[in-house]
Amino acid sequence: MELNSPYIQRFELPEAVLGEFYGKEVPEPFVPSFTENRFTAGESPSLITADLSGTLTWLQQLELPKPFEREGGAIPFLLFSPHFSTGHLLFHYDGTSNSTELIKNFIRLFGNSIQDSKATIISPSFIPKSKIREEQEVIELVASSTKETSFIKFNFVNIGDFCSYGIDHNCTLLVTTKNYQADLAEVLFQFSRRKVWDVGMSFYLSP
Repeated sequence: MELNSPYIQRFELPEAVLGEFYGKEVPEPFVPSFTENRFTAGESPSLITADLSGTLTWLQQLELPKPFEREGGAIPFLLFSPHFSTGHLLFHYDGTSNSTELIKNFIRLFGNSIQDSKATIISPSFIPKSKIREEQEVIELVASSTKETSFIKFNFVNIGDFCSYGIDHNCTLLVTTKNYQADLAEVLFQFSRRKVWDVGMSFYLSP
């Protein structure tokens, strides 16, 4: 299916692995591989999707990894595995208001799909006093939106740390910022070269 919206054109990824979702909230169950392009002038998608297996194949053909997007955009990006699931969510809260809004927007979009989910929130060890209340609000929001929530503090500094934790603890979807997009491309590039990536985890990236 040909995708004609200008949002798809912002990506380095092949058009064949990309899709778009339009709507305020994803359906339950949500099958990312079935998203269809319904672009009309003046309308923007709620979510851009990309097949992880196809993305790994694309990365294997490159000499060096490329970021997924040619230019940063405001639309969230879901890199989904063949076994996409919201069963165990891994939230990256970095102590900023942008991170808070990212998590709020994810919950608004996936609210119907995460009511029976397990959630883990990873936060930096040190949070300024001015952000403690906001951090607590994030915890309460996630806890009220999922079946089971845990909160831990780690000073993770790169996306590889989150990937390792997610794989080790059987997380199915990492929710994090687009600031890690280039680093994630590098991690997936290395795994694709060695052909050892466990495709059980998906990635939701947002500004």
